[in-house]
Amino acid sequence: MDDDSPSARWEQRTEIPLFLASLVFLALYATRVLADGLPTGWRTLCWVTMVVLWMLFAVDYLMRWHLSGQRFPRFVRTHFLHTVVVILPLLRPLRIVPLYDAIQHRQGEPRLSLHARVIAYASLSTLLLGFAGALAVFQQERGAPGATMRTFGDAVWWAASTLSTVGYGDITPVTTGGRAIAMGMMAGGLALLGAVTGSFSSWLLQIFSRESDKRPPES
Repeated sequence: MDDDSPSARWEQRTEIPLFLASLVFLALYATRVLADGLPTGWRTLCWVTMVVLWMLFAVDYLMRWHLSGQRFPRFVRTHFLHTVVVILPLLRPLRIVPLYDAIQHRQGEPRLSLHARVIAYASLSTLLLGFAGALAVFQQERGAPGATMRTFGDAVWWAASTLSTVGYGDITPVTTGGRAIAMGMMAGGLALLGAVTGSFSSWLLQIFSRESDKRPPES
């Protein structure tokens, strides 16, 4: 049975608009980081728009807390991802699972199998996390004394090697902020890699099991 609680209705109505707002936030942040020659007026406009969008995320968080009927400490514990994306709005696009649920609630039954959805979620989350992490660490490292990350291309290469848990070590953060971002991306990379590997392995086991069931018994 579908959840018809006020909290569920709020999520279904706001998830898609807020996801689009999070993409706009990410695009504005990328513009501020990468567009060095951007006029001051445009940079200010980007900043003001980002603040307004963050306020929308904060209002959504407060509404979810109000509709949940929980005490605030308990709400924070039981809605950890909501809390993280309010503190770090660059990570808001990672909420693609409830976004997909909101879309399917309008369109009907899911069209992809569970394993395909897990792989798709994890893949898209990896791309979004890698791009956001590359932007954030590049902002921290750019111009720092002794920095080996000199271009955004270096930051993307570093993000890819970090999320894939390869870690070549040719480019490493030297600032405190950059290293803190690196720790978060290492944890995220391990979690996403584990989700994809586990789902793919389970899918293969199901296929092999079906093949085994179809074989005639040996005489």
